[in-house]
Amino acid sequence: MSKLVRLFSLIFIVSFALMYLTSSMNTSQGYKSGNVLNVYNWGDYIDPDLIKKFEKETGMKVIYETFDSNEAMMTKISQGGNAYDISVPSEYAISKMKEEGLLLPLDHSKLPNLKYIDKRFMDLSFDPKNQYSIPYFWGTVGIVYNPKMLDGKKITSWNDLWDPDLKNQIFLVDGAREVMGMGLNSLHYSLNETNEERLLEAKNKLDKLTPNVKAIIGDEIKLLIANEEAAIGVTWSGEAADVLSENEDLDYVVPEEGSNLWFDNMVIPKSAQNVEGAHKFINFMLDPENAAQNAEYIGYSTPNAKALEYMPEEMTSDQRFYPSPELTERLEVYDNLGKRMLAHYNDLFLEFKMYRK
Repeated sequence: MSKLVRLFSLIFIVSFALMYLTSSMNTSQGYKSGNVLNVYNWGDYIDPDLIKKFEKETGMKVIYETFDSNEAMMTKISQGGNAYDISVPSEYAISKMKEEGLLLPLDHSKLPNLKYIDKRFMDLSFDPKNQYSIPYFWGTVGIVYNPKMLDGKKITSWNDLWDPDLKNQIFLVDGAREVMGMGLNSLHYSLNETNEERLLEAKNKLDKLTPNVKAIIGDEIKLLIANEEAAIGVTWSGEAADVLSENEDLDYVVPEEGSNLWFDNMVIPKSAQNVEGAHKFINFMLDPENAAQNAEYIGYSTPNAKALEYMPEEMTSDQRFYPSPELTERLEVYDNLGKRMLAHYNDLFLEFKMYRK
């Protein structure tokens, strides 16, 4: 045998041995085909104990990654670099992902626990008949505030925030739809407004709010409001629930002019490699006891009607976070405005942020 042949033989044997060793190690750790579930979710948006429970019950290994915006999530999924089996987009993102062919239709026969979801949260405009998505959490956008720092004054309206006495007392969540929506709602316009004159009117009104705005921030809004760094924060209901648990002087309100009713739903991206496992995970999260545990841990409102029976009454009876159907019917879901209009919202929001400087 020539030296060259012996060299190629040695390379082949070493390569084969490495492949076998890698396969063996992956199998021993649960990383074999069909036994891994890649979940792509918002940060701090699931009880870690539930992941461990799912792994124990199914024998699957969950690889968990997080994103901080719908836009970042959609970009990564559309690029196809990672084969995620589960993601949790918001309603307008679901509509956009459907349009772009980024989602797989769901097999409802593999989701027997779907029967526990409150019918109010099924068959909504962004996904008729829930062909592509299943409710995970829901909530509102509103105002968390500290009456003690406001001399006992109650906040009931978006327009209350323009009070000159509130100079440097407001934190705004860093979201174009949320802040532009606040401006639009304060004028009794739709959150999904596309009329240019009304959008400019809302943006100009927001500019007048700038003396009262201390900062436009992200997740840190919870800590800063709890620590009384400002009297008011505009944020999501789940974030407000966390803050209220830290500081009993705080309150939360959905303004009387209206606001956003939002949904985050579980979906299976088109690039999923473990579709069977994805259905098992969705059904697992729809189990009432699991949904209750998750809702208690996260603080957001569960759409699982049966889960409410397993949760503390002080949580489920709190109409600030489980509002009545009469209130939810007055709120709006974000529509998918299309690329051009969404970019325009983002541009107006950026102009508002720059106007503050």
